[in-house]
Amino acid sequence: MKILFLTDNFPPEVNAPATRTYEHCREWAKRGADVTVITGVPNFPRGKVFEGYQNRRSEEIMDGIRVIRVRTYIAENKGTFRRSLDYLSFYFSALKAGIRVECDVIIGTSPQFFTVLAAKRLAKFRKKPWIMEVRDIWPESIKVVEAVRESMIIRYLEKKERQCYDTAEKVICVTRGIYDRLKERGVPEDKLKVFTNGSNLEKYFPRNKNSSLLKKYGLGKKFVVGYVGTMGLSHKLDFILHCASRIKDTSMHFLLVGEGAEKENLLRLRSALGLKNLTITDGIPKTAVPEYLSLIDIALINLKKTDLFLGALPSKIFENAAMGKPLLMGLQGEAQRVVEKYPAGLSFKPENEDDFIEKLRILQRNKEFYKQCANGCIKLAEDYDRKKIAANMLEYIKAGIE
Repeated sequence: MKILFLTDNFPPEVNAPATRTYEHCREWAKRGADVTVITGVPNFPRGKVFEGYQNRRSEEIMDGIRVIRVRTYIAENKGTFRRSLDYLSFYFSALKAGIRVECDVIIGTSPQFFTVLAAKRLAKFRKKPWIMEVRDIWPESIKVVEAVRESMIIRYLEKKERQCYDTAEKVICVTRGIYDRLKERGVPEDKLKVFTNGSNLEKYFPRNKNSSLLKKYGLGKKFVVGYVGTMGLSHKLDFILHCASRIKDTSMHFLLVGEGAEKENLLRLRSALGLKNLTITDGIPKTAVPEYLSLIDIALINLKKTDLFLGALPSKIFENAAMGKPLLMGLQGEAQRVVEKYPAGLSFKPENEDDFIEKLRILQRNKEFYKQCANGCIKLAEDYDRKKIAANMLEYIKAGIE
């Protein structure tokens, strides 16, 4: 089987979409599929081309995957206008690159939405079936997260969104919440299937804290509450800084690692609050993530307060769980049900500082419950083994086009 996969993000970029796509495609290639990925030149989130790459068309083989990188307009991951140009340029470049790629099926992953629009257009032109992967319901999510007003452009994109659901052979949902939402909106149930994010058990596993990093950040005797990932609008990390300002326990330290649209604002807020118990570091390569996660005693997962995220199931859950790190989440709904089932941690009411501090103290002070959550994390990670999820997804793709 020949699969053509369109994605805006791919390694060496380190965000969740890049990781999910890469790990799935790698597993498919190992299982005999001929996989081609069309993506952009790595630049996320700073909008700067990674060392060793140039903003032009190129090809490489990565773990059995043929990767075609296309030239795009490059923009930092903040603001609306320049990012829109970035997305639109990928649409046209992906169309041009995909015209001559041999394939049996085309997959587009959303967001960003112009990726799936390119997949839909290519499928029509090539007369091939296509599959839409929905990691976030877009453009609905940008109206919530970025407070984008209703407009002719939004209504146009919503019309195109509906066309994607109608024309796709199958619609893959990353969470049950997305599945239910699309079903409510009239997408046929027999077209929908859930394949969640999962854990890479080869890369993420319990280990001792990295001694050199402990020394570098002065965390040797600290109880570390940490976040490793994108610092975007949806993650509402300013809330974490305000909570940290209320913590008087000098043995506790907050560690935020990453890049994103809100990082500069977070640095200014840290200075304004005079926080001595919170460190914000630069972004790190994906290969370094497990060692930074090793420093953490409690893993933070936080999202903006909105009903849209009741169906969210962030990939950070699985990475941290595989490391045996009890979770403290500003999420309810689907994520809360999954995590507390094992149990692998606790959820606090989104953007509620009192509830955050209460749940944090439970995890810090109740040693027996903390150990139970650490063990629950390992069980959760095993049940959501990404290799198994990818294998099942490949069989589903095959069945969908036969």
